[in-house]
Amino acid sequence: MSKILKILKLKDYVTLIGTTCGLIALLCATLGSLGFLSLGFFLCSITLGTDLLDGYLARKMGTVNEMGKQLDSLSDSLTFGIAPSALTFQAFKTGGPFDIILGIGCICFALGAILRLARFNISESSGYTEVPTPLSGLFLINFFFANYFYVYALNSTIVPFSSTIMITILMILFGWFNITTYINYGEKGKNIYIIFLVFAPFCPIFGIIGLLNSVWQIMILSLVISIFFIVVCLIEIAFILSGFYIKIKGKKK
Repeated sequence: MSKILKILKLKDYVTLIGTTCGLIALLCATLGSLGFLSLGFFLCSITLGTDLLDGYLARKMGTVNEMGKQLDSLSDSLTFGIAPSALTFQAFKTGGPFDIILGIGCICFALGAILRLARFNISESSGYTEVPTPLSGLFLINFFFANYFYVYALNSTIVPFSSTIMITILMILFGWFNITTYINYGEKGKNIYIIFLVFAPFCPIFGIIGLLNSVWQIMILSLVISIFFIVVCLIEIAFILSGFYIKIKGKKK
């Protein structure tokens, strides 16, 4: 049995950087304040970049191996499943009995991501069936920041775009999106990479603004950013629904 340091390649260290960000994000969820939750989602957005980079390095340097495949899936289950679920629960909990319902939604989301990644590891398909876990993680990041900046824009403690029931339904739906076979994005799934390259970089950029001094969190700026994230959420949902259409169209052919 080889030593760990001999097995690990450059792309694996990039994966571990993402894993570390996910672990810190999980710690931020336990602290629970709005600032720490923002930091946690910001770190999750960083892992979107490490997830793309480690795959690119593996292909570019010819270091694709089974170790990297398993390590990447384990990391993704944390950064796009468990950590976002914990952060979402802390961000939208009410302190009342409905938190039980919210907890169920968060568990469904995390289990959907884990099951999707487990099936992906044993699948031989070259395309994207089900919603990739980074895309569902990206949705939760955008959804949080839409609410986060709205709160700062109106100096309010009310979360406008969600309720316990609404966020629970969304979490359960995305958990199902991760494992359903009724969604298909084609053999290469290039549109998924386009979604990431266009929208994912805005998450850490706006996340940094959210972590800066409140001088930056003026009403107009925060409101514009909030609207931006809501639009991105709607685009992501529309893109996911298009997967159903592609699947149906493929069956007819």
